[in-house]
Amino acid sequence: MSSQYSDAVNTAREYYNSEDADNFYAIIWGGEDIHIGLYQSDDESIPEASHRTVRHMAEKTKLTPQDKVLDIGSGYGGLARYLAETFGCSVVALNLSEKENERARKLNKERGLDDKIEVVDGSFENIPAEDKAFDVIFSQDAILHSGQREKVLQEVARVLKPGGKFIFTDPMAADDCPAGVLEPILNRIHLSSLGSPAFYRETAAKFGMKELNFEELTHQLVNHYSRVLQETEKHEAELTKKVDKAYVERMKTGLGHWINGGKNGHLAWGFFVFEKEA
Repeated sequence: MSSQYSDAVNTAREYYNSEDADNFYAIIWGGEDIHIGLYQSDDESIPEASHRTVRHMAEKTKLTPQDKVLDIGSGYGGLARYLAETFGCSVVALNLSEKENERARKLNKERGLDDKIEVVDGSFENIPAEDKAFDVIFSQDAILHSGQREKVLQEVARVLKPGGKFIFTDPMAADDCPAGVLEPILNRIHLSSLGSPAFYRETAAKFGMKELNFEELTHQLVNHYSRVLQETEKHEAELTKKVDKAYVERMKTGLGHWINGGKNGHLAWGFFVFEKEA
């Protein structure tokens, strides 16, 4: 299966399929929502803040039971379950990690959502859907893993209905980020670049999607990775019973790079909302 993916996507797939990553996200993130959280205090729990991101994202559009929704890079399916339970809409959860998808299907079944959520193994660089198939498309902190981000937005525009919304977050390089300063982050996640707000604006426009809003909340990226680092250090003894110690050390180093990049103004994060033009 790996041969159908780009090198960057396949690297991410192999990482998220690993036992170490699966156990780390289950212990530290809670195994439900594995993306940047919205924190109201310095010591708020990661799962609580992460779920607030889900709710905040959902509030950016008015979903109905008739809407067809796509979540690209859906992880363990926390957003898909929230949307299906809250609005009664049908959701396709597209994700590259078979291990994450297996857990997502199990959680969906436990919550009685099998009829509302279809979990699909696949890449957002080649979305397995017909043109104009979805009313709303979501993505949370996933597009950075693509080496072909322009192709991802082209695919989003293809499968989105005219007038449909594309709502997403992604860790990005700031528009004025100096060359070379993000190398420690990029090396850690095996990428050559990050997207930027300007890149997403220009690329979305190229494929017929107009920007409705960008809610810039980069400080929450710093808050989030700081909390993950704190919890990793706090639970290190527990973690290393299930996660390789070298993985934990690499994670701590990587988290430090993200925190420093955000504090130094070299990163950007927030909520983009685009609309497919008729």
